[in-house]
Amino acid sequence: MATAITSGRLTALTKARCAVFQTAYNPTSARTGAKYLRARLRGPSMVQYYPKEVNMSKLAKQWPELKLVDFAESQRLRDVEAKKARGKGVPTKAKDKGQSRRTNRKR
Repeated sequence: MATAITSGRLTALTKARCAVFQTAYNPTSARTGAKYLRARLRGPSMVQYYPKEVNMSKLAKQWPELKLVDFAESQRLRDVEAKKARGKGVPTKAKDKGQSRRTNRKR
């Protein structure tokens, strides 16, 4: 003859099991996101999968004794100087509130 197990004993057993195995006790089955928090992180394996980015500027900084020239960067600097010569460069930053264009604007 089998004996019936009460629901109170089952809940006590579940609480004890959660305490022993260090899992979350969730009797109402509420969505907690524990499945995603327990999952292995994907970032480190993605970093290992994709190759490291190599470009001329990084190589030139790593080995300055080779005197490597980044032609794209030198062209960019020439373009910036040409824009400044034509008066099309970046505007200067305001040093204090009085020089700001926002404070001079009428509302």
